[in-house]
Amino acid sequence: MIRKAVIPVAGLGTRLLPLTKALPKEMLPILDKPVLQHTIEELVASGIDDVTIVVSTRKSLVQQHFAPDEDLDLRLRADGKASLADALLEVTGMARITYLYQDGPYGNGTPVLNAARVVGDEPFMVLWPDDVFTSEVPRAQQLLNAYERTRAPVLSLMPMAPEESHRYGVPIVREELGGGLIRIDGLVEKPKPSDAPSAYAAIGGYVVTPGIVAELEAMTNRHRSQPDGEIALSDAIHRHAGEHPVFGQVVDGTWWDTGNALGYLRAQFAAALAHPEYGPELRKLALGEDPASRRTPPG
Repeated sequence: MIRKAVIPVAGLGTRLLPLTKALPKEMLPILDKPVLQHTIEELVASGIDDVTIVVSTRKSLVQQHFAPDEDLDLRLRADGKASLADALLEVTGMARITYLYQDGPYGNGTPVLNAARVVGDEPFMVLWPDDVFTSEVPRAQQLLNAYERTRAPVLSLMPMAPEESHRYGVPIVREELGGGLIRIDGLVEKPKPSDAPSAYAAIGGYVVTPGIVAELEAMTNRHRSQPDGEIALSDAIHRHAGEHPVFGQVVDGTWWDTGNALGYLRAQFAAALAHPEYGPELRKLALGEDPASRRTPPG
């Protein structure tokens, strides 16, 4: 079974500057929870509560959010807000969280390799917290189900419009096996639409096996003689797929990319509209029927 997960959060969040100059993008709220908390709740709902978060020195707010705060707990209870204090205790106790500081060359393969040295010689889940899914079955659970079926690396896929291929890694499809499971022969990173090998985009969710970690190790060793190179997880998956089975799972659900401004706004609006209390009021606002939105007449 997959028992552990890794969440890389050491990125700079440049697509959301200046908002993310001081505030980590992973701590941006979707309603009353930061994006990162939604990701950890997804893992816990899928049976994984051993989580390694790879951070940078700029991300101290991440640790603060999930750390116990005895003074705040006592104050809330003294003020008669025990239910709110209990809710905060659930946040701090929902998972066993380990923090690592990212160390190594540029690229999204580096935090995965950093964490693999702690996780050990076993498969593990990797989720980027930029990607938020709404689905009946959590995205992480869908990846776990695919791994149980294949016992091989799995990456999450979503259908894409052809003109969007330059934004994603696009899998080379060998065979569609039913239930959204696809055997792939590799990934083409950000191809032009005319060069895209399929109509699927690889997005931020993976089951990483020791074979993928070995590819990352080899890439790091080569990097020492070519210091300008990038250690990319997609490259390691592509190399591994050349000689070993690798699979993609088309995720059944709705995907929101919160790492860019428009995607974040869409995720925020979708969550608010789905909320049983906020949704009806926001629909009134959108239709101009909310009294609170009316301007005072001149004079």
